[in-house]
Amino acid sequence: MKPSSLSLPAAVALLTAAVFAITTVAQAPQAAPPQQPPPRNFPAPTNLKVLPKNLTGQQVRDIMEIWEGSLGAHCSTCHTADPKDIGPNGRPRLNFADDSKEEKSTARLMYQMTEDINKNYVSKVPSSDVPVTCGTCHRGHLGPEPYKIPEDDGPRRPQGPPPAKQ
Repeated sequence: MKPSSLSLPAAVALLTAAVFAITTVAQAPQAAPPQQPPPRNFPAPTNLKVLPKNLTGQQVRDIMEIWEGSLGAHCSTCHTADPKDIGPNGRPRLNFADDSKEEKSTARLMYQMTEDINKNYVSKVPSSDVPVTCGTCHRGHLGPEPYKIPEDDGPRRPQGPPPAKQ
């Protein structure tokens, strides 16, 4: 017998262990696929004053999410918490119909302004297909960042006093 060869009982034991390992792995319980949360249902909006009144709750929610990102704000910036309506997380839900916050009035005014700019100005500029949005000025900040003209890396105008009139 060669020294590197296995004895028949050792080979059988090794084969049995390999088959056992393979069948054990194959029979291991598989993790269940992650459960998707049920789709959220957004109630029909009430108290719409500048947005179209025929929007669904989902459409209003989508618009508000864009405004949130454009302004770097949260829902509670414009909407008040209702201490009488507690959510499952133990915190008060927001009362979206309430108009008591000044920020909500400002948001409505700013929305009307952007609609006016787009309709009466941007649309009249040839080949202008980029509308003005909240993000145009705010760029993720509740108060728009002031624009600073970049310092030029070279002169655009001739240096020195203007030429004398002759």
